[in-house]
Amino acid sequence: MQPKSAAESAVIMTHLVLPGDANPAGNLHGGVILKHVDTAGGVVCKRHSRTNIVTACIERMDFQQPAYVGELLTFKASLNYVGKTSMEVGVRVEAENLETGHVRHTNSAYLTYVALDENGRPTPVPPLLVEDEVGERRRNEAIARMEMRKQLKAREK
Repeated sequence: MQPKSAAESAVIMTHLVLPGDANPAGNLHGGVILKHVDTAGGVVCKRHSRTNIVTACIERMDFQQPAYVGELLTFKASLNYVGKTSMEVGVRVEAENLETGHVRHTNSAYLTYVALDENGRPTPVPPLLVEDEVGERRRNEAIARMEMRKQLKAREK
């Protein structure tokens, strides 16, 4: 398989926060953000692998600031790491006040997906072509997270 760059599968998706997305105080429900983060990450992995994919792990989700009704959320997702059948995606969420134009970082997440063949079994995916220092840093950080997960799982047994 030919390696592919992160840029080939990266996505930017948006969602306008509507009243049905929020609690009575007008704050966006965290589950709505999680749904869109998972969708953006899944699209990245589907574009990279061109196979069916499933979410294997939401490594981390940081809720740094609330988002409010009327704001435009932007989900920026790209690959950090690709293993034999798995892929880690980083997703950055920003909220834009459409009246003032002010944009702020509200959330970050790391998710792992597994590519599946037509029988629902893990299947190999193209390697990730790391093209620059940023890609190298992201790959190394993803490997460190993967190693930490393995250590935690070993302790749980």
